[in-house]
Amino acid sequence: MSFKATGKLQKIFEAKQVSDRFRKREFVLEIADGRFPQAVLFQLTGDRCESLDAFKENQTVVVEFNLRGREWTSPKGEVKYFNSLDVWTVKQPSAGAGGTDDEPLPDEPMESMDDVPF
Repeated sequence: MSFKATGKLQKIFEAKQVSDRFRKREFVLEIADGRFPQAVLFQLTGDRCESLDAFKENQTVVVEFNLRGREWTSPKGEVKYFNSLDVWTVKQPSAGAGGTDDEPLPDEPMESMDDVPF
């Protein structure tokens, strides 16, 4: 599944060597969602880890990513599920791209329920 999101880089973490063959770098993207922005954790893996070097915190970016899920059984036999947002590309938003599906909705306050005519 491929998705796209636009938001502000809230936090960029250093790359971590998880195993001999697996390296990842996480970052938090603040995505507008009405009155309550969402802080969403994404990850880059392998050679893609360096793609964040061109960006700074508080900068607006567009990320293209896949939603991944997996099942894990603990040594005690407990089954747990994990999700990850694996990023393929990080780029600057194109100028004048407003109105596309990948742009966040304006952060406008909700209208008061007192405005309802009944």
